[in-house]
Amino acid sequence: MNMFRKWLTLEVSVVFLAIVFSGLESCKREADTTKKQDSSPKNANSESPRKTLSQEFKDYWYAGTAEITSYELEQARYGELRKGKAVLIYVTEPFVEDKQVKADNSSPDNIPVLKLNATKKYLTGIYPYSIMTSSFYPVYDNQHAIKVSFSAQEWCGHVYAQINNRDNFEVQSHSYFESEADQEFNLEKSILEDELWNKLRISPEDLPQGSLELIPSLEYLRLSHKELMAYEANASLTNKNGNYSYEIDYPELERTLTITISTTLPYKIESWTETIKSGFGPDAELLTSKATKIKSINTPYWQQNGNKDLYLRDSLGL
Repeated sequence: MNMFRKWLTLEVSVVFLAIVFSGLESCKREADTTKKQDSSPKNANSESPRKTLSQEFKDYWYAGTAEITSYELEQARYGELRKGKAVLIYVTEPFVEDKQVKADNSSPDNIPVLKLNATKKYLTGIYPYSIMTSSFYPVYDNQHAIKVSFSAQEWCGHVYAQINNRDNFEVQSHSYFESEADQEFNLEKSILEDELWNKLRISPEDLPQGSLELIPSLEYLRLSHKELMAYEANASLTNKNGNYSYEIDYPELERTLTITISTTLPYKIESWTETIKSGFGPDAELLTSKATKIKSINTPYWQQNGNKDLYLRDSLGL
């Protein structure tokens, strides 16, 4: 009888342990599954349906030329307004998705983008500023910009920043300031202010509106030494005096950007203003930068690099 009880006790113990280990293994499998799910990209590229390109759009943007528009510029810097020039160069080109550069060869895998090279030149006292922002945005208006880059040169040094659109936004930033120096980090995807300058040329009616999270322009963030991240913003699109007016207000940054756009394709940019805190410490005050259109031409500028082509700068008021 005692032997039977011992055997029964042993059998029950074995069964109990088997159940425990089975439960633990089940928990382990569940934990492993959860871990795998958590480690997957949270911001993988997601594309909206492609916009259908109208024949009018194709006739304008695939004519073998670029659109070049010059602007008179009043730029706020160091608490004063500076006179200068701005130029917006828009052109379509094929883009390599993985390398995120202009394609050397034709391929069905290339992404057709509308590229914007936006430049500014102005003087701050004895020394000049030269600024350029490049944004590469799919013409199908179905995802974020593939890449945005920014550089500024002046006599103190130069600053460079780049955002690549992959599983997350991959950011590189370099500066001559010690506190900003060399940085590499990932950023959760949000709407990029820099990509909106491309989007509004494709479909201004679809510009984001209301209360939003936006990543401000790389130019503003780098020159104002603000953290590169998304900020709360309010955006609106209105029709004023026969033009669209698109306004973005960042309450925390005390900054407002307003872009005036024609209401018919190709939705040309007539002007813009940007109000920011400019200056240092308690002496900083709100100043408004302004850009007003001088002239717009469509031309294959990459072929016009001879001395005989210098007159084209005169035609742009440059």
